[in-house]
Amino acid sequence: MNTWSKYLLARNKVCLCLFSSLILLISATLLYAKSSSQLDEPKIINALYSNYGERAAKRGQAWFKVVAKSYDVSESEKLKNVNNFFNLLRFIDDIKLWGEKNYWATPIEFIGVNGGDCEDFAIAKYFTLLELGIPDKKMRITMVKAVKYNQYHMVVAYYDTPGSVPLILDNIDGRIKPASQRQDLIPVYSFNGKQLWLNKEKGQGVLAGKSERLKRWTNLNHRMGISKMRQPKLSME
Repeated sequence: MNTWSKYLLARNKVCLCLFSSLILLISATLLYAKSSSQLDEPKIINALYSNYGERAAKRGQAWFKVVAKSYDVSESEKLKNVNNFFNLLRFIDDIKLWGEKNYWATPIEFIGVNGGDCEDFAIAKYFTLLELGIPDKKMRITMVKAVKYNQYHMVVAYYDTPGSVPLILDNIDGRIKPASQRQDLIPVYSFNGKQLWLNKEKGQGVLAGKSERLKRWTNLNHRMGISKMRQPKLSME
């Protein structure tokens, strides 16, 4: 049995202690998911320019081009286009970029500052795919243990069907692969806009409640607009 087929042992008190602190941050990714989202391109580009400069505005324009060309393609092409675009941005630890240990940037902030950590890559991919019409029920933002680096990591898992082995969108390995081929990742928990699961590879995981109960939902929704874009401590240009 490979690592992606094993359940997380819910009775492991040490792990659950860690998970509880991580779960408090989950709602920081539950952004503006709507079935008919309308992105205001001119306002977003202007906000990127005003807050982060000319290069940020150009990255925003490039993002909108990817979105525009991806509306009418297959779901596999949507995954590929979005994964490739965001993996062009730079990886940097939150403490260096934002001055705090765990800041989950909005997709617009991530594009604006030209970098972020694994959570930011996953969040931006997830919500861009929602914008492109991939149903929320087919996706999970998934916390994993990256074996090679011996640390926690975040990816997007795409389930073509409820019982299928998911495809993994990752910034460590940019190639989209089935989770069964990612022996370097051990799943911990996963979530989307509605639910939270303790994770297993095949199927939907062990349901652990509705994401609505997460404490930072209100804070996150207040931060999603372009009027509250945060300034980084370090320039990535």
